[in-house]
Amino acid sequence: MSQVQPHLHPTHVPEYLAECLGTACMVFFGLSAVVFNFGHGLPMERWIPDHSTRLLITGLCFAGSGSLVAISPLGRLSGAHINPSVSLAFWLLGKMRFIDFAWYVVAQMVGGILGAGALVAVWKDYALTVNNGMTMPNHAWALWQVFAFEVALTGLLVLLIFIFVSTPRLMRWTPVMVWIVVAMMVWLEAPISGTSLNPARSFGPALVSGVWDFQWLYMIAPPLGGILGFLAFEIGLRAEREVLTGKLFHAPNYRTIFKHAPVTVQVSESNAEPMI
Repeated sequence: MSQVQPHLHPTHVPEYLAECLGTACMVFFGLSAVVFNFGHGLPMERWIPDHSTRLLITGLCFAGSGSLVAISPLGRLSGAHINPSVSLAFWLLGKMRFIDFAWYVVAQMVGGILGAGALVAVWKDYALTVNNGMTMPNHAWALWQVFAFEVALTGLLVLLIFIFVSTPRLMRWTPVMVWIVVAMMVWLEAPISGTSLNPARSFGPALVSGVWDFQWLYMIAPPLGGILGFLAFEIGLRAEREVLTGKLFHAPNYRTIFKHAPVTVQVSESNAEPMI
Protein backbone atom coordinates (compact mmCIF):
# COMPACT_ATOMS: atom_id res chain seq x y z
CA MET A 1 0.00 0.00 0.00
CA SER A 2 1.23 3.49 -0.79
CA GLN A 3 1.73 5.90 2.05
CA VAL A 4 -0.65 8.83 2.39
CA GLN A 5 1.31 12.05 1.98
CA PRO A 6 0.99 14.48 4.91
CA HIS A 7 -0.77 17.79 4.32
CA LEU A 8 1.93 19.63 6.25
CA HIS A 9 5.66 19.06 6.60
CA PRO A 10 5.83 19.29 10.40
CA THR A 11 9.58 19.82 10.64
CA HIS A 12 9.37 22.79 8.26
CA VAL A 13 6.85 24.76 10.33
CA PRO A 14 9.56 27.15 11.63
CA GLU A 15 10.32 28.14 8.02
CA TYR A 16 6.63 28.68 7.27
CA LEU A 17 6.21 30.84 10.37
CA ALA A 18 9.36 32.82 9.55
CA GLU A 19 8.07 33.42 6.03
CA CYS A 20 4.72 34.60 7.41
CA LEU A 21 6.29 36.99 9.90
CA GLY A 22 8.81 38.23 7.35
CA THR A 23 6.04 39.04 4.88
CA ALA A 24 4.05 40.78 7.62
CA CYS A 25 7.07 42.92 8.52
CA MET A 26 7.73 43.82 4.89
CA VAL A 27 4.09 44.82 4.30
CA PHE A 28 3.76 46.78 7.54
CA PHE A 29 7.03 48.71 7.35
CA GLY A 30 6.88 49.14 3.58
CA LEU A 31 3.33 50.49 3.64
CA SER A 32 4.16 52.60 6.69
CA ALA A 33 6.63 54.40 4.42
CA VAL A 34 3.78 54.96 1.95
CA VAL A 35 1.58 56.41 4.70
CA PHE A 36 4.33 58.58 6.18
CA ASN A 37 5.39 59.98 2.81
CA PHE A 38 1.96 60.45 1.23
CA GLY A 39 -0.61 60.45 4.04
CA HIS A 40 -2.58 63.68 4.19
CA GLY A 41 -1.84 65.75 7.28
CA LEU A 42 1.61 64.29 7.86
CA PRO A 43 4.73 66.50 7.70
CA MET A 44 6.33 65.02 4.56
CA GLU A 45 3.86 66.97 2.43
CA ARG A 46 5.41 70.16 3.78
CA TRP A 47 8.99 68.99 4.12
CA ILE A 48 9.30 67.56 0.60
CA PRO A 49 6.58 68.98 -1.67
CA ASP A 50 7.96 67.27 -4.81
CA HIS A 51 5.94 64.10 -5.46
CA SER A 52 8.69 62.33 -7.41
CA THR A 53 11.24 62.81 -4.63
CA ARG A 54 8.84 61.43 -2.04
CA LEU A 55 8.13 58.49 -4.34
CA LEU A 56 11.84 57.70 -4.60
CA ILE A 57 12.19 57.84 -0.81
CA THR A 58 9.16 55.56 -0.50
CA GLY A 59 10.66 53.08 -2.95
CA LEU A 60 13.93 53.00 -1.06
CA CYS A 61 12.12 52.45 2.26
CA PHE A 62 9.67 49.87 0.91
CA ALA A 63 12.29 47.84 -0.93
CA GLY A 64 14.68 48.26 1.97
CA SER A 65 12.20 46.68 4.36
CA GLY A 66 12.17 43.51 2.25
CA SER A 67 15.94 43.41 2.01
CA LEU A 68 16.27 43.86 5.78
CA VAL A 69 13.92 40.91 6.25
CA ALA A 70 16.21 38.85 3.98
CA ILE A 71 19.28 39.41 6.16
CA SER A 72 17.36 39.11 9.44
CA PRO A 73 17.11 35.79 11.34
CA LEU A 74 13.64 35.32 9.84
CA GLY A 75 14.95 35.65 6.30
CA ARG A 76 18.06 33.58 6.91
CA LEU A 77 15.80 30.74 8.02
CA SER A 78 12.99 30.90 5.46
CA GLY A 79 14.88 32.40 2.54
CA ALA A 80 12.76 35.58 2.54
CA HIS A 81 10.87 35.02 -0.68
CA ILE A 82 8.02 37.02 0.95
CA ASN A 83 6.30 36.88 -2.44
CA PRO A 84 4.32 34.02 -4.01
CA SER A 85 5.72 34.93 -7.43
CA VAL A 86 9.28 34.33 -6.22
CA SER A 87 8.36 31.04 -4.53
CA LEU A 88 6.57 29.93 -7.69
CA ALA A 89 9.72 30.55 -9.73
CA PHE A 90 11.92 28.64 -7.25
CA TRP A 91 9.45 25.74 -7.28
CA LEU A 92 9.41 25.64 -11.09
CA LEU A 93 13.20 25.60 -10.98
CA GLY A 94 13.06 22.48 -8.82
CA LYS A 95 14.42 24.10 -5.66
CA MET A 96 11.26 23.61 -3.58
CA ARG A 97 9.06 20.64 -2.79
CA PHE A 98 5.46 21.29 -3.72
CA ILE A 99 4.27 20.99 -0.12
CA ASP A 100 6.78 23.66 0.94
CA PHE A 101 5.81 25.89 -1.98
CA ALA A 102 2.12 25.60 -1.11
CA TRP A 103 2.68 26.44 2.55
CA TYR A 104 4.99 29.32 1.68
CA VAL A 105 2.20 30.85 -0.41
CA VAL A 106 -0.26 30.39 2.46
CA ALA A 107 2.24 31.93 4.89
CA GLN A 108 2.89 34.87 2.58
CA MET A 109 -0.79 35.63 2.07
CA VAL A 110 -1.47 35.43 5.81
CA GLY A 111 1.56 37.62 6.42
CA GLY A 112 0.21 40.18 3.98
CA ILE A 113 -3.07 40.27 5.89
CA LEU A 114 -1.30 40.63 9.25
CA GLY A 115 0.93 43.40 7.96
CA ALA A 116 -1.97 45.33 6.45
CA GLY A 117 -4.04 44.85 9.60
CA ALA A 118 -1.21 46.22 11.73
CA LEU A 119 -0.88 49.17 9.35
CA VAL A 120 -4.56 50.10 9.79
CA ALA A 121 -4.36 49.63 13.56
CA VAL A 122 -1.29 51.85 13.93
CA TRP A 123 -1.88 54.57 11.33
CA LYS A 124 -5.70 54.63 11.46
CA ASP A 125 -7.10 57.63 9.51
CA TYR A 126 -3.73 58.43 7.99
CA ALA A 127 -3.73 55.01 6.35
CA LEU A 128 -7.19 55.68 4.94
CA THR A 129 -5.89 58.74 3.10
CA VAL A 130 -3.71 56.41 0.98
CA ASN A 131 -6.39 53.70 0.70
CA ASN A 132 -4.58 51.56 3.26
CA GLY A 133 -1.72 51.10 0.83
CA MET A 134 -3.77 49.39 -1.88
CA THR A 135 -2.31 48.94 -5.36
CA MET A 136 -4.60 50.38 -8.03
CA PRO A 137 -4.08 50.89 -11.77
CA ASN A 138 -3.77 54.39 -13.20
CA HIS A 139 -6.81 54.84 -15.43
CA ALA A 140 -4.77 57.03 -17.76
CA TRP A 141 -3.20 53.77 -18.97
CA ALA A 142 -4.99 50.92 -20.70
CA LEU A 143 -5.55 47.97 -18.39
CA TRP A 144 -3.55 45.67 -20.64
CA GLN A 145 -0.59 48.04 -20.34
CA VAL A 146 -0.81 48.02 -16.55
CA PHE A 147 -1.02 44.22 -16.64
CA ALA A 148 1.99 44.02 -18.96
CA PHE A 149 4.09 46.26 -16.70
CA GLU A 150 3.36 44.04 -13.69
CA VAL A 151 4.26 40.90 -15.63
CA ALA A 152 7.44 42.36 -17.13
CA LEU A 153 8.79 43.92 -13.94
CA THR A 154 8.13 40.82 -11.84
CA GLY A 155 9.79 38.70 -14.52
CA LEU A 156 12.83 40.98 -14.54
CA LEU A 157 13.08 40.85 -10.74
CA VAL A 158 12.91 37.04 -10.66
CA LEU A 159 15.48 36.74 -13.46
CA LEU A 160 17.89 39.04 -11.61
CA ILE A 161 17.44 37.07 -8.39
CA PHE A 162 18.27 33.84 -10.24
CA ILE A 163 21.34 35.43 -11.85
CA PHE A 164 22.62 36.63 -8.48
CA VAL A 165 21.97 33.40 -6.55
CA SER A 166 23.66 31.38 -9.31
CA THR A 167 26.83 33.48 -9.16
CA PRO A 168 29.07 32.78 -6.13
CA ARG A 169 30.57 36.27 -6.10
CA LEU A 170 27.18 37.97 -6.36
CA MET A 171 24.80 35.86 -4.32
CA ARG A 172 25.63 37.46 -0.95
CA TRP A 173 24.65 40.79 -2.51
CA THR A 174 21.21 39.64 -3.65
CA PRO A 175 19.34 41.67 -0.96
CA VAL A 176 21.24 44.81 -1.99
CA MET A 177 20.38 44.23 -5.64
CA VAL A 178 16.70 43.66 -4.80
CA TRP A 179 16.68 46.83 -2.70
CA ILE A 180 18.04 49.00 -5.52
CA VAL A 181 16.04 47.40 -8.34
CA VAL A 182 12.68 47.40 -6.56
CA ALA A 183 13.24 50.96 -5.33
CA MET A 184 13.79 52.10 -8.91
CA MET A 185 10.73 50.16 -10.07
CA VAL A 186 8.58 51.82 -7.43
CA TRP A 187 9.95 55.26 -8.29
CA LEU A 188 9.41 54.92 -12.05
CA GLU A 189 6.41 52.62 -12.33
CA ALA A 190 4.25 53.11 -9.23
CA PRO A 191 2.27 55.91 -10.92
CA ILE A 192 1.16 53.36 -13.51
CA SER A 193 0.25 50.21 -11.56
CA GLY A 194 1.33 50.81 -7.96
CA THR A 195 4.26 48.43 -8.50
CA SER A 196 2.85 45.42 -6.69
CA LEU A 197 5.05 42.60 -8.04
CA ASN A 198 3.59 40.56 -5.20
CA PRO A 199 0.07 39.12 -4.68
CA ALA A 200 0.56 39.02 -0.89
CA ARG A 201 1.47 42.71 -0.79
CA SER A 202 -1.74 43.60 -2.67
CA PHE A 203 -4.11 41.07 -1.09
CA GLY A 204 -3.64 42.23 2.51
CA PRO A 205 -4.58 45.89 1.95
CA ALA A 206 -7.47 44.90 -0.31
CA LEU A 207 -8.86 42.56 2.34
CA VAL A 208 -8.66 45.02 5.23
CA SER A 209 -10.16 47.72 2.99
CA GLY A 210 -12.91 45.51 1.60
CA VAL A 211 -12.21 46.86 -1.89
CA TRP A 212 -11.56 44.41 -4.70
CA ASP A 213 -11.67 46.59 -7.81
CA PHE A 214 -8.98 45.45 -10.25
CA GLN A 215 -7.32 43.27 -7.60
CA TRP A 216 -7.56 40.26 -9.91
CA LEU A 217 -4.78 41.95 -11.90
CA TYR A 218 -2.37 41.76 -8.96
CA MET A 219 -3.27 38.14 -8.25
CA ILE A 220 -2.54 37.05 -11.83
CA ALA A 221 0.08 39.33 -13.39
CA PRO A 222 2.95 38.94 -10.86
CA PRO A 223 2.80 35.11 -10.86
CA LEU A 224 2.84 35.22 -14.66
CA GLY A 225 5.91 37.40 -14.33
CA GLY A 226 7.47 34.81 -12.02
CA ILE A 227 6.90 32.18 -14.71
CA LEU A 228 8.37 34.53 -17.33
CA GLY A 229 11.49 35.11 -15.22
CA PHE A 230 11.89 31.36 -14.69
CA LEU A 231 11.56 30.68 -18.44
CA ALA A 232 14.07 33.41 -19.31
CA PHE A 233 16.61 31.88 -16.93
CA GLU A 234 15.83 28.29 -17.95
CA ILE A 235 16.12 28.98 -21.68
CA GLY A 236 18.86 31.57 -21.69
CA LEU A 237 21.17 30.81 -18.76
CA ARG A 238 20.44 27.44 -17.11
CA ALA A 239 22.87 25.55 -19.34
CA GLU A 240 25.84 27.57 -18.10
CA ARG A 241 25.00 28.13 -14.43
CA GLU A 242 23.23 26.51 -11.48
CA VAL A 243 21.17 28.25 -8.82
CA LEU A 244 23.17 27.65 -5.64
CA THR A 245 20.57 28.45 -3.00
CA GLY A 246 16.84 28.88 -2.58
CA LYS A 247 17.41 31.81 -0.23
CA LEU A 248 17.86 35.47 -1.02
CA PHE A 249 20.62 35.54 1.60
CA HIS A 250 22.37 32.27 2.37
CA ALA A 251 23.81 31.94 5.87
CA PRO A 252 25.71 28.66 6.39
CA ASN A 253 24.76 28.45 10.07
CA TYR A 254 21.05 28.26 9.19
CA ARG A 255 19.48 25.06 7.89
CA THR A 256 17.87 25.01 4.46
CA ILE A 257 14.76 23.14 3.32
CA PHE A 258 15.46 23.85 -0.34
CA LYS A 259 16.40 21.07 -2.74
CA HIS A 260 19.65 20.71 -4.66
CA ALA A 261 21.44 23.60 -2.96
CA PRO A 262 25.14 22.87 -3.57
CA VAL A 263 26.20 26.09 -1.86
CA THR A 264 25.34 24.52 1.50
CA VAL A 265 28.34 22.21 1.20
CA GLN A 266 30.60 24.65 -0.63
CA VAL A 267 30.19 27.45 1.88
CA SER A 268 30.55 25.17 4.89
CA GLU A 269 33.74 23.59 3.58
CA SER A 270 35.36 26.94 2.81
CA ASN A 271 34.33 28.37 6.20
CA ALA A 272 33.25 31.49 4.34
CA GLU A 273 31.24 34.01 6.32
CA PRO A 274 28.27 35.79 4.74
CA MET A 275 28.88 39.46 4.12
CA ILE A 276 26.55 42.39 3.54
